[in-house]
Amino acid sequence: MNFDDTPQEAAFRAEAKAWIAANAPKQYEDELRKASLGRVALKGANILEVAKAWQKKKADAGWACLHWPKEYGGRGASPIERVIWQQEEGPFGRLSSMFIIGHGMCGPTMMAFAGEEQKRKYLPPLASGEKIWCQLFSEPAGGSDVAGLRTRAEKHGDEWVINGQKIWTSGAHYSDYGILLTRTDPDVAKHKGLTMFFLDMKSPGVEVRPIKQASGASDFNEVYFTDVRIPDTQRLGNVNDGWNVSLTTLMNERMSIGAGVATGFPELFDFCNSLMLEDGPAIENRAVRSKLANWAVKASGLKYTSMRAISALSRGERPGPENSIGKLVAGSMIQDVATYALDLQGAAGALSGPEDAEVAGKFQAMLLRAPGTRVEGGTDEIMRNIIAERVLGLPGDIRVDKDVPFNKIPTKGRA
Repeated sequence: MNFDDTPQEAAFRAEAKAWIAANAPKQYEDELRKASLGRVALKGANILEVAKAWQKKKADAGWACLHWPKEYGGRGASPIERVIWQQEEGPFGRLSSMFIIGHGMCGPTMMAFAGEEQKRKYLPPLASGEKIWCQLFSEPAGGSDVAGLRTRAEKHGDEWVINGQKIWTSGAHYSDYGILLTRTDPDVAKHKGLTMFFLDMKSPGVEVRPIKQASGASDFNEVYFTDVRIPDTQRLGNVNDGWNVSLTTLMNERMSIGAGVATGFPELFDFCNSLMLEDGPAIENRAVRSKLANWAVKASGLKYTSMRAISALSRGERPGPENSIGKLVAGSMIQDVATYALDLQGAAGALSGPEDAEVAGKFQAMLLRAPGTRVEGGTDEIMRNIIAERVLGLPGDIRVDKDVPFNKIPTKGRA
């Protein structure tokens, strides 16, 4: 296998590198490069404003959402050109973190199920960062069982009235739009009575409450719906076929998270190159080198698994269950890497402030953020089941509620 650039790819890389060098917000490069994973912030600047300005500049020059069709705000680029861009964008790519749900999950769902007029209206502002989207799936009573949701949508004329609650909604507090999965028929099996919509997050009756995390950040939210009205024209897919629609979102979600989650390995490798242990440099310690080698192999595997998924997209295929591999491995790896780095730091690992801790508290921030990574987009247990059943072909778990009408399933507080 030859991973060298073809002449066409080399020309694309040179063009991308030159444009980034001339247009990137270089005043923030050092901060972005050194920023703690899971805690990207800029001194003296609003990260949201800087990110939107960078995304808009990319969009105006044809560098936003490269793999999207041009008519929807993209470039119509090939999967490998998308990879090359990500490589060259480097630390500035961290400014895209607040757009990952819209670009990687909501956008593909809209392309697959929205009307042509809606796609041309909503997708270009999404690609340019002018509008931010979130996805409203998880609920307090459902956990990782997305199909166990209780948020109701009832048809009233040409509108749907929504009542219910979502939780762990990333970015809802600064999002303009969202895609929403609801229950429209409780008298059928839970996977068969769901319907998907998209809505304006400023609609009357929508309330967003940020959730305080262990790291001090508030990236996740609770969202409440009280008699929220959504026109039927904003329905995605057929009534009661929302599970099929949601699979497009979920598969893209796991690809985006699996490909986008940092593993912490480059940071750990750099740290070990500068750390002195009692018996000499950490990088020369056999035990340390063994750990680094193991994580290097995993990081490489994640990289090429992601490339395989991108290739599937380029063929017009829906991302497959293999994306759960990246999500599962990356989530646990970053937690293991952070824990090991803090062990190497010894007593100094107890310091968490960027001004006091070694390497600006990178690994402390990683460790505090890691549990969220292992839950969002499906828990480790869900990922293992998906890999076992849909990738390896092993027998599935026994699901006693599979064909039972949703309103007949016993739950706490409901017989």
